[in-house]
Amino acid sequence: MDLISVKSRTKASLKYLGEGTEFAIIYLKNIILTLLSLGLYYPWAKVEILKYHYQSTELDQARFSFHATGKEVFKGFIKIYVIFIFLYGFLFYALRTQNQVLTVAAVSIFYLLLILIVPFAIHGAVRYRSSRSSWKGIHFKYLGDRTEFFWLYMKGALLTICTLGIYGAWFHVDMRKYIFSHLRFGNLSFNFKGNGGDLFVINLKFVILFYLTLGIYSFWYYRNLVRFYVDNTSLVQNGKEVKFKTNMQAGDVFELLFINGLLLVFTLGIAMPWVTVRTLNFFFRFLEIDGELNTNAIQQASYDNYDDAIGDDMLDFFDIDLL
Repeated sequence: MDLISVKSRTKASLKYLGEGTEFAIIYLKNIILTLLSLGLYYPWAKVEILKYHYQSTELDQARFSFHATGKEVFKGFIKIYVIFIFLYGFLFYALRTQNQVLTVAAVSIFYLLLILIVPFAIHGAVRYRSSRSSWKGIHFKYLGDRTEFFWLYMKGALLTICTLGIYGAWFHVDMRKYIFSHLRFGNLSFNFKGNGGDLFVINLKFVILFYLTLGIYSFWYYRNLVRFYVDNTSLVQNGKEVKFKTNMQAGDVFELLFINGLLLVFTLGIAMPWVTVRTLNFFFRFLEIDGELNTNAIQQASYDNYDDAIGDDMLDFFDIDLL
């Protein structure tokens, strides 16, 4: 019996191997350089941090890689600043004229464009991050259609507004399903089978029980939320579904958040790098690949050399987390 056939029947494992002190050196160096450069170094700092986390993540004893460059991210920021200089310039001009009609039009155009930009930013960010992520030379790829995703987003946003936020859970799930169904890892495909109704119930229980338990229910809410996302995510290899699962408990979440809180309070925030590493270690410690994933059979299908980071930068600007 050869080694490859034995490994193909062994559960693949995902691990995070980052070290707090190691990451703290990178984190603090980037803060200093960003401050000294009046923010200009931020794109390079962002890339260096992402590269560290990728390279600290391991699938079957092989590390992931992030191939973005600070120059690519910097170009994206320049494009964003040009766009918003024009937007704010027009808004400022309208306010200076004290023309009520022009002011209302300028404000309406400003917020309308902000709403319209978000789906393009999400689409571009997913495509950029995917094209710049790899494992053993095998790249991720996003095959979503920009126009298709735009109309999916606009429909969900409109229904969420019309239902006073109630449709938000279904909206979020629909976007996640679309992105994952168009995401590839070499010759593997992703899938997300979550239901908006289940996410709505999780959020509703949190709203009700948070106050009744004076916030204690937060630990169960976080556990339920992570389980919802992880347990409904899967990979498809040769037509066979390989699921992910997590077995974290509310007590584990309490320990994580309690110690993280103490570290941040008693160090006045200096412990943030250690908190970040502790949190990632915590998540991967409970993450399992539930099924037989043959990592030796993963092959590069096609490669998307997409180097436009404006979507990723735009999500930074709006403070929106990617997935």
